[in-house]
Amino acid sequence: MQTVSWLFFALKLAALAFGAVAVVHAIRQRADAFPAVGKLTKPIWLGILAVSTIVIFLMGPVSLFGVIGVVAIGVYMADVRPKVDEIQQPKSW
Repeated sequence: MQTVSWLFFALKLAALAFGAVAVVHAIRQRADAFPAVGKLTKPIWLGILAVSTIVIFLMGPVSLFGVIGVVAIGVYMADVRPKVDEIQQPKSW
């Protein structure tokens, strides 16, 4: 039973780190870059990411709301972050 507890603890730490990286990334981006790529605004994404990270901290990533939080963070990292980065980086030939 102790192995399962350690596994859940490791999952929680990984999800918290994932959320923290997403929040820091969103903070560092320009506000006009989000609507420029057709995504929600920066304050909305910051709210989603912050609430998701807090929910994961309080409930864990394997609860219903924790899974929703992990999915929200995953959507940001897989869909929004690359597009926001792309629009802010100059094209190199």
